[in-house]
Amino acid sequence: MLDLCTKLVKTLMKKGLTISTAESCTGGLIAKCITDVSGASSVFWGGVVSYDNSVKENVLKVKRETLETAGAVCDSTACQMAEGVRKLLNTDIGISTTGIAGPGGGTPEKPVGTVYIGISYLNETVSHLLHLDPTHSRDEIRHETVSAILKLTLEKIS
Repeated sequence: MLDLCTKLVKTLMKKGLTISTAESCTGGLIAKCITDVSGASSVFWGGVVSYDNSVKENVLKVKRETLETAGAVCDSTACQMAEGVRKLLNTDIGISTTGIAGPGGGTPEKPVGTVYIGISYLNETVSHLLHLDPTHSRDEIRHETVSAILKLTLEKIS
């Protein structure tokens, strides 16, 4: 994963772009990965770990209606988190994760391994749904999520 983080940081530096993170299910793991790279302070402004819905709503400006009707684990929440952190920290790119890392917490509609990631860049915000293996450990699901968002962010800015 460090290779992906290094590639992301170097690409951001080369393009003169800044990034921020809004993390729920990854609990700060993306921010840790990015800050493990020397020189990341020139492109990474910061992140928000928004584990509780009140932080999603009050800090990241996720709409209460979204959280009440669709829930924290949905495409709209991921998009609003990514946009919210990008605006909050005034960066070029905002990325977000929200999902169910397990081992508990899953439902038939949203089983363990259901993760939405959001990327807000330029005038576009998109989400991607990941269906990760529910038999994987919590740690594996979190790491797979980080790898996926790093790859998708690199694709988006390349």
